[in-house]
Amino acid sequence: MTHHPVDHELIEAAADVARTRAHGDNHTMAAAARTRDGRIVTAMNAYHFTGGPCAELVVIGAAAAQGAYDLDTMVAVGDRDRGVVPPCGRCRQVLADYFPDLKVIVTTPTGTRTLPITDLLPVTYVWSDHQLEPDGAGTAS
Repeated sequence: MTHHPVDHELIEAAADVARTRAHGDNHTMAAAARTRDGRIVTAMNAYHFTGGPCAELVVIGAAAAQGAYDLDTMVAVGDRDRGVVPPCGRCRQVLADYFPDLKVIVTTPTGTRTLPITDLLPVTYVWSDHQLEPDGAGTAS
């Protein structure tokens, strides 16, 4: 398991959004991502009983809206001082598909760590490996 330095500024950015922007049951999680060029993008979840997006997924869209397609590190923080929260299974899969080299900050029994997304989702399904080429041939071997 590879460990990377913990980006405390990124954690604080997400914690600040969770602390100041959480609004009832619909917006309870904040996420922050650092782009490869050092910018920080933040977002909130949009809870809905039909499966509204988690904060991590909203960050992907917010980053794209700002022209940032190269996320390096991401963290999610819960409102009410819940601290760093690891991504759910769906988010792990999406993050691995969009950013296979992404690092994710999580809290483990031994403290806060920065881990590759691949450590959080070992032996993962790789979405792009199962897409059909325009001529109808699959890309998987």
